[in-house]
This record gives sequence, structure tokens and C-alpha cells, in this order.
Amino acid sequence: MNKLDNQVIIDRLQAVLGDKVHVLGEPHGLLAIQTESAYILELLAFVKNDELLRLNYLTDITAVHYPLQEKQYAVVYHLHNLFQNIRVRVKVFIGGEQPTIPSATSVWQGANWMERETYDFFGIHFEGHPDLRRILNMDDLDVFPMRKEYPLEDPNRIDKKDFYFGR
Repeated sequence: MNKLDNQVIIDRLQAVLGDKVHVLGEPHGLLAIQTESAYILELLAFVKNDELLRLNYLTDITAVHYPLQEKQYAVVYHLHNLFQNIRVRVKVFIGGEQPTIPSATSVWQGANWMERETYDFFGIHFEGHPDLRRILNMDDLDVFPMRKEYPLEDPNRIDKKDFYFGR
């Protein structure tokens, strides 16, 4: 068995998927790649089932809100090869009033609750999800608390005024 490293993963992905995958970088040795929402299921199924890559453990699905970018949301998948202890981060940038991406539950059943949590906090809709509803917040909550849509602090709080700190 060949020793798996980031360059081997990059070469394999580009050989099979070509322009459907782009390398974002390797922060702290963790390979980060990007794809489009139209290709995410193909990519996830490939890296899970490929005999060389065997990224068969879905560690997490989450999102990031970038309010100043055209595609404001990044859906992030953390994958792990348990045999050789290699991790890969996959990002998909999406936008729109109702950001939508295909559900990974057809590849990993365990994606179910991870996608529900991402929906609950960011409002990302996972198309084809078997039960997409809130999982931690109240059902009647009409906002998504992890979106950067509100000021970080209440400007009316008097305990944060400069004069209390000698400024």
C-alpha cells in the first residue's frame, strides 16, 4: 500500500475529477479543496469509495458565513481516512436568498444530523434531505443565529462606554 499524503490526494483527484476540484491550500498540513455544489455528491462518493483515498469517515459538516462575498456561504465537509490518519477539508461556496446544496445523506447516513445542525444555525437547505428541520433551536425561531447579519454588540449598552475605561 502506498503512503498517502496531500500530493497523492491532489494528483488522484485531478486525474479523475479534473477541473471539478480546486486546491485552496494546506493550512497546518490539512488539505483544503473546493468544488461546486453540482459536483459535491460525485466528489464525496469518489473519495469515500476510492481504494487509494479511502476518506470513508465523515467527521463533520458545517458552514461559514462570509457576508461580503458574492457567494456568502461555504459548506464545509471534514473527511478522514482512518487507515492512514489523513484528513481533508472540502468547501463548497453557495449563495442566494435560500442557499441550497445536495444532501450527503445518500453517501453517508450519518450526515443527517450534521446537515440538520447546519440548517438550524446557518439556514443552508440540503436538497433531498429526509428530515430537514431544526435540531437544537426552537422550531418557531425565524432567524439563523450563526449568520453574520447583526452587530456583534448592542450599541446601547452603557457598560461598554469608553469613559468607564479611562478613554
